[in-house]
Amino acid sequence: MSSFNDSNYDVILSGKYYLREIIEAAILEDSLDEIAARLSLSPVVTSDFPAISNGNALELIGIPFGETKVKSLFNGVLWDINSETSGLKHITLDVFDRTKYIAESEDEYLFPAGQTATQRIKRYASDWGIPLGNIADTKIPLSKAVYRPQSIYNLILADLRETVQKGGKMYKPRISGTKIDIIELGTNTTVWFLESLDSITQKRSLSGTATQVKIIGQAEDEESRSPVYAIKKKDTDKYGTIQKVINAPKASDLSAAQKQADEMLLGIHESFFARGIDINTIRSGDKVQLNGIELIAISTQHHLGVPGELLIELGSEKYVRRNFYV
Repeated sequence: MSSFNDSNYDVILSGKYYLREIIEAAILEDSLDEIAARLSLSPVVTSDFPAISNGNALELIGIPFGETKVKSLFNGVLWDINSETSGLKHITLDVFDRTKYIAESEDEYLFPAGQTATQRIKRYASDWGIPLGNIADTKIPLSKAVYRPQSIYNLILADLRETVQKGGKMYKPRISGTKIDIIELGTNTTVWFLESLDSITQKRSLSGTATQVKIIGQAEDEESRSPVYAIKKKDTDKYGTIQKVINAPKASDLSAAQKQADEMLLGIHESFFARGIDINTIRSGDKVQLNGIELIAISTQHHLGVPGELLIELGSEKYVRRNFYV
């Protein structure tokens, strides 16, 4: 188990209390299917433990892997507090970066056709007072959208998924300090080679695989069947027929639907899980190299301390595109 209080990391509460000496364990994690990164802390409550409450700011500082100077690695808000008393009082703290507010807040929107995901994200940010950092230009014009009340995160996700389904690149919201960036997956400047690994697990599965995709249009009425525009197949001889259906309500949607079908017909699901020495700057959406293969980090779990440990789930660009964006 990693020892946090013997490491070069520290956690700062409310900008003035340094908690390293009383923290038994710290885990920093994020994933492609969650907007907010989470820092889980396990401190021991001592007699001089500072007052702590939901909404407090907590910052993780430490030395980024491969560097020499202490920097801010995570800045978030205390969301959940759980306590247990057995002799000493122990508490567990879940701290989320500030994109958590977007995941919890709901609204509704009506957007005209032709706007990009970037333009819509700027609208959400303006309405909700969200500070923006580096916002990638997603470029792809989207269809008209009527969004009934749901979380702002779900709205952003829908826009980014449609971008991919219409032939665009993959993007993800990510907090940097206190500002939100929209980054293109796999464009990180430093691509780490995963070495000194304790284990590598490879998983192959037919679950979620498509070998046949039917593209259907809009039925004329409730008693009519939907018109079939196209049926695309691949590998049915190898894996059997596993059919998925794509809706293309208008004929103008057919081209995008065919591209989406091609993305779905990518064979079996194959992902990797690795465990090894911690590289504390790797985040979900980053490109890494494993045994000479370039892969995208799907989820990361950093057990911070001495020695640090990294648990990481990886997939190819095609795997990530199909499982998270199509």
